[in-house]
Amino acid sequence: MSIRDEIEARLNEAFGPTHLVVTDDSDQHIGHAGHDGKGESHFSVVIRAAAFGDMKRVAQHRAVHKALGDIVPRIHALALDIGA
Repeated sequence: MSIRDEIEARLNEAFGPTHLVVTDDSDQHIGHAGHDGKGESHFSVVIRAAAFGDMKRVAQHRAVHKALGDIVPRIHALALDIGA
């Protein structure tokens, strides 16, 4: 399973989002720090879920990082766009 698929599966399980888009942006970072030439190093996530409704931004980001667990240390960059 690709890292993109793992991210998608964990976020679906943790939050039951109404909208989720996980994009592998690694090809846009070839030659930059953190890109090892293998890909799957830079990701963007757009997620909308009721679970985020009462959370402040930092709490939302912490919740996503917790749901992703051991994936976070395996990637170089994770851009998050989170909302209810």
